[in-house]
Amino acid sequence: MNRQSISFTEPNDEWLKQMVSSQEYSSKSEIINDLVRQARKQQVQIDWINNKLEKAEQNGFTKLDKDEILAESKARLNDRI
Repeated sequence: MNRQSISFTEPNDEWLKQMVSSQEYSSKSEIINDLVRQARKQQVQIDWINNKLEKAEQNGFTKLDKDEILAESKARLNDRI
């Protein structure tokens, strides 16, 4: 495991301390790793949706509008998770 040194603003540091003191997490590192995992998962979803929207645009036709495509994509993603 790699060690890093990072700085936090006071409000963020206080929030991290509260999360550890409430025993929701055992350390600040655990919180940060969890947040990074969540961000990575979210980015995969965003990339998948963007890919679907780009394919629809490239095909030049669809019966769905952008909002419908987005809603369908989110539903499919939720089924996979």
